[in-house]
Amino acid sequence: MFMHGDWLHIVGNMLFLWIFGNNVEDALGRVRFLAFYLLGGFAATALQTFITLSYGTQAESEIPNLGASGAVSAVLGAYLLLLPRARVVTLIFLGIIFIREFPAWIFLVVWFLLQAWMGGLAVLHPQEGGGVAFFAHIGGFLFGMLTVYVFRKRQPLRPAY
Repeated sequence: MFMHGDWLHIVGNMLFLWIFGNNVEDALGRVRFLAFYLLGGFAATALQTFITLSYGTQAESEIPNLGASGAVSAVLGAYLLLLPRARVVTLIFLGIIFIREFPAWIFLVVWFLLQAWMGGLAVLHPQEGGGVAFFAHIGGFLFGMLTVYVFRKRQPLRPAY
């Protein structure tokens, strides 16, 4: 969880952690957040490993998983349940750049559906030499949703809507 494939990988993870992580940490407390984050990373790796061993080739099973994406995805799953109505400013690239604000639940559901869609495509048409661990994202996200209330210590601070 502490190694990344390149700078874009680590910058993307840190951006999502910066946007969503502080509010989840407010609700869990520092020590519980750390435990939640690490367990989310392990759950993410477990699902990715299961999918790779079940549906991948021998060569694919030898490619290591890198990055904190699964643990960060656990934070996203927790955020979806804790602050679904919080607003998320989003950049949309469609030839030109649009800046739009969405409720967090829309942003996170769309993000999750993209991971599921791309994960399905990755199973059907794997990238040679490895690729994005979409099922780590899915596993982390589901872990976050399923366990956030076990770890929650208090209500998160509510952003101004």
